Amino acid sequence: MGKQIFTIGYEGLDSEQLGGILRDAGVGVLADVRAVANSRKRGFSKGVLSTSLREAGLGYTHLRSLGTPKSGRQAARAGDAALLRRIYCEEVLDTAAGQTALGELAAMAEAAPLCLLCFERDPSVCHRRILAERLAERGFAIRDL
Repeated sequence: MGKQIFTIGYEGLDSEQLGGILRDAGVGVLADVRAVANSRKRGFSKGVLSTSLREAGLGYTHLRSLGTPKSGRQAARAGDAALLRRIYCEEVLDTAAGQTALGELAAMAEAAPLCLLCFERDPSVCHRRILAERLAERGFAIRDL
């Protein structure tokens, strides 16, 4: 198997289910790509999530710089994938800081099986799809969990 990047949205899951899915897929590190790593959903705020994943033998990193700006999150909630893509690429990925962060993410994914985490269950209306596509351009296969 070549290089692979996983993605998952925690909408509809609890933290135990998330850990099980990640372990079953062979994920080593969860890369939280939410701009704001807080959640009204129990178990998915940064501190609690990183602790529960560590206890399950998984790594956790929060990559705030690869999160979606507020206007992009609003476009995602409205189901406007095209607007989300435009905002995310213009304001995040196609900036110098975004390119640096994407390079760091690719290096992490080279080092250990990595999964991108965000909220939306459907990756087609989430910025993690755009991130995964950029990693695919670098030779990674995408697998949505």
